[in-house]
Amino acid sequence: MAELLSGKILSEQLTLKQKEKVAELKEKGIVPGLAVVFVGEDPASQIYVRNKGIACETIGIYSRTIRLDADCTQEKLTETIEDLNKDKQIHGILVQLPLPKHLDEQKTLATILPQKDVDGFHLINAGKLFTNQKGIVPCTPKGILFMLKDAGIDLAGKEAVIIGRSNIVGKPAAMLLLNENCTVTICHSKTKDLKEHTKRADILVAAIGKAKFVTADMVKPGSVVIDVGINRVDGKVVGDVDFEAVEKIASYITPVPGGVGKMTISMLMENTLEAACAQAL
Repeated sequence: MAELLSGKILSEQLTLKQKEKVAELKEKGIVPGLAVVFVGEDPASQIYVRNKGIACETIGIYSRTIRLDADCTQEKLTETIEDLNKDKQIHGILVQLPLPKHLDEQKTLATILPQKDVDGFHLINAGKLFTNQKGIVPCTPKGILFMLKDAGIDLAGKEAVIIGRSNIVGKPAAMLLLNENCTVTICHSKTKDLKEHTKRADILVAAIGKAKFVTADMVKPGSVVIDVGINRVDGKVVGDVDFEAVEKIASYITPVPGGVGKMTISMLMENTLEAACAQAL
């Protein structure tokens, strides 16, 4: 039976440390600030934005949510971000994705100053990750690596397989694991013989948004299974992994909920604190 990698417990431990860090910064006259720009009324995004606000309040970060109408123009969005770039109270800027279809996501992310890009999506931060330089790392992959290291899992030389090639999770997670000396394979919708790849994985990361897609026959016994998926099925939240079946053969597994999702918000707080420290120098 697999050991649980609990994001809930880890995030609670991190919250205590982050509270102390914020208190130390405030003594030096630095109040870390995070701005979230939210366009439209997407229900899932509303939940995420609310959770980010609660996390900020819990550890003492100043937070500001800027809500723009769904029919907001690209010019208005750019102007909003540029104002935040200049705002000394704001150390981190996050644009809640996805944006309405008429807005240019890449152009929007490029407008954020790299040092305030706490999501780690700016091309400069992506380039730093690609070349193994210090930069701001996307929150979910950063959370995955934190969980693996906290559990004492040796990564060097391990075969890591990632299902999903998004710029938010799949690709940056692959780069992080490669930088930790894993041998990395990225699988996607066009991959042939997916099971042949996943069965070789010492570390399997599922990030595709398909409920219970990863079944027990796809998993190598004794492997570490990281489930990034958040899917709603019959009113319940489930992951991309068939948890009950895979739990019996993996050595470690993340639950959904209470796994990677909790760590994503913790890493957002971590990125904001690191950005505040860097900008205060």
